[in-house]
Parts: sequence; structure tokens; C-alpha cells
Amino acid sequence: MTRDPIGLALSIMNRISGNPLLDRLGLRSPLERTAYQGTRTGFRTIALAGREFKRVRNWLPRKRLPPGAPGDLFDLSLDDDQQMIVDSLKRLARDVLRPAAQEADEQGRLPEAVKHEAAALGLPMYAVPSEFGGVAEQQSPVTSVLIAEQLAWGDMALAIRLLAPFSVAQAISCWGNGEQQSRYLPAFCEDTPPVASLAIDEPTPLFDPMQPSTTATETDQGYRINGEKSFVIAGAECELLLVSAALNGTPRVFIIETAGLNLAIADTPGMGLRAAEATSVRFDNLDVPADALLGDDDFCFQAFIDRAALMRCGLAIGTAQAVLDYVIPYCNDRQAFGEPISHRQSVAFMISNMAIETDSMRMLTWRAASRAETGRSFHRESCLARLLCNEKSMEIGTNGVQLLGGHGFVKEHPVERWYRDLRSTATHHGGVHA
Repeated sequence: MTRDPIGLALSIMNRISGNPLLDRLGLRSPLERTAYQGTRTGFRTIALAGREFKRVRNWLPRKRLPPGAPGDLFDLSLDDDQQMIVDSLKRLARDVLRPAAQEADEQGRLPEAVKHEAAALGLPMYAVPSEFGGVAEQQSPVTSVLIAEQLAWGDMALAIRLLAPFSVAQAISCWGNGEQQSRYLPAFCEDTPPVASLAIDEPTPLFDPMQPSTTATETDQGYRINGEKSFVIAGAECELLLVSAALNGTPRVFIIETAGLNLAIADTPGMGLRAAEATSVRFDNLDVPADALLGDDDFCFQAFIDRAALMRCGLAIGTAQAVLDYVIPYCNDRQAFGEPISHRQSVAFMISNMAIETDSMRMLTWRAASRAETGRSFHRESCLARLLCNEKSMEIGTNGVQLLGGHGFVKEHPVERWYRDLRSTATHHGGVHA
């Protein structure tokens, strides 16, 4: 990404905020609020007028973001732009998402205040090339994973809900042809981007995303889609859906504009991720035009799924880190038999293992994202990261509840919600895309 004046100013402010002198003078909180408000104001000034998904006659040529230049060493240090994004989203997660998470879970929806605060940051613009009004200059799966991790630290369900439009913009930027990019991507740079989501998962035992039951058959006008999708984020409000379906035995993705369609949509509240507003969507002989097929002949559905897996891993890492950050002070403060329970060897070892596994998840995921970012093969690395996150995120959630004892079972503490949310890591495939 390019360093614009806003980014440069915020980068300087973030460096200043690391000075310990601010704590002595009592200036840290005012400075952090200034940095946060500066981010909001800066992104709010970037907007495009008018949102209509009209077919474009003179569209721009297809824009493929170039891969990053591979370094000589495997370097996971963040650059200045990534650090600025992490710092801004960390404040959003701490000050907005975390306080609203319990009420959002109980009500099963995204609070308007959270939607407003997050929209001011303009997250979808990070996925849109500059030619269409965004700020992306190259492929950035690592940055996408960082965004998912920071938001999930606040709350995984709210993070998935906020990242759904970002993920659709990512997919169209990565795979869409010139006409599709020109038609859809500018809308994601508006003050209020369209509500959009991925429809990948299906209510099928042992579901394999590479073999969807939803089908697409060719017609004279385009395609006819039949099937049912589950875990469609904000499906009741979606203006744009990316739906996977088998076309001539090969999985492909279709762009569906929901306006005027009579889709069978039903709420499907689950054990966790209740604030994600998940729904099921049924397609009964839905006719879509020929240009609804995402991408051209170079579309790779396996890479599409692998990029989704990277974001699922990022969400799991952020939530696992939240569990770890919560249980450490709890176990240091909790007294039993005249001493903190963290002095017990079994407790200390469990916390140490949680920290080891969280960092292991992070390293594998960042490595896979780094390979994807530099244009190298990353299927193997993505599968390894997904497998580790599937197993260890659930283990970390379980151990977090165990360390709190009876407190881990009640809603007074957020660990029980994190445990429920982490169970979804191994069961869902869609919803987000790096």
C-alpha cells in the first residue's frame, strides 16, 4: 500500500504512543483517541458517489494485484502500514467490539453502534485496487490475516460479520474479470458499502467444499442454480452473494444480486457466532445471467478455498489470543490454599501450552499467507495451518473454560462465549476470504 499523508501522520502518532513518557504525563489516552478519530476521519473522506450494480459498457481492464516481492529471508516483522492497521484495529477491538460482544451474542445481531464505528474505518477499501477507488497496491493475504486476528480478539462473531463485505471485495478483486470489477468494486469504497457475503457451506454431513451439492446448469440466457447453503453471514440483508456451485462437475463461484429475488432465507442461530447473523439460503431454479460466473478460465476454486481457510485461521488465532490474555491475569489473581492458582504446576503448564499452540497457529498461518502474498504455492501450508487451528483452537477454548473452573461456565466471564465460537473453526469453510 502507498503511504498517503493520513497514513504517514498516523504512523508517526503510533510511534509517539510507544514513548513511556506519555504515561508519566497522562497523555496516552488522549493521544490514542486522537489517532483513532484521525483514522475515522481520514477514511470517511474517501467515498464514491452512487451505488448501483449496473452493467458497465466501457469498463476498465481487469486489474490483477501483483504479488509482493519475496525476500531473501522468511521475515514476519510488520511494515509500517501493517503496524498502523494493527494498532487501529486493536483499539477498535478493545474499545468497541469487546464491550458490545455479550449483548450482541444475546441478541444475535450486529449492534448499530459497532456497525457505524467499523464502517468509518473503510475496511473493504483495503481489498480494492486503487483503479476502482480503493487503496490496495498489491496482494496482501498477510494483512488480511492480521485484520482478522485483531478483530477476532474483540469478538469472533462480530469480526466475521464485519469482514463479510471485505471478503467479497477480496474475491472479486482477485478473481473477477474487468466488467465484474468495474461494476461491483467501486460500491465497496462508498461510505456505506453493500452488505455482501460468501455462500460456501452446505447442510450436508462431512461437507466437502470441493464437491458442492448445489448445482449450476447452463441455459440459453446463462445458468440455473439449485441447492441450499448454510452459514450465510447476514443472508437476510445481503445485496450481493458469492455462491459456490458445481458446473459440469467442477466447482465454480457465481455472483448473485439479491435485489428483487424471492429467495428462501431462514435464520439459523447456532451454538456460537450468534452475532454473525447466520442464515440458510435455498435456491430453487434461480436463473442468473451468463456474466454472473466469477472470473475467467484462470479461476482456481482450490486457491479460493485455501484463501478462505487462511482467514478462518486468523479468526481462530485472534480468539485464542483473547482466551490466553484473559486467563493469565485471572490465574495470577485467583487465590487457593493461600497462593495464586498459577503457582500450581498443572495450571502453569496448561497456560504455557496454550501460549505455545497459539504462537504455533500464528506462525503456520503467517507462513502460508506470506507464500500466497508472494505468488508462491501455498496449498500445503494452508492445509497444515487449517489442521492445526482446527485442533488447537478448540483445545485452547476448552482449557480456558477449565482454568476458570465454575466461572468458565457462566456468562459473567467471556471465556464460555469464546469456547462456543472456537468450535466453529473446524466446522465452517466459508464466510471470509483473504
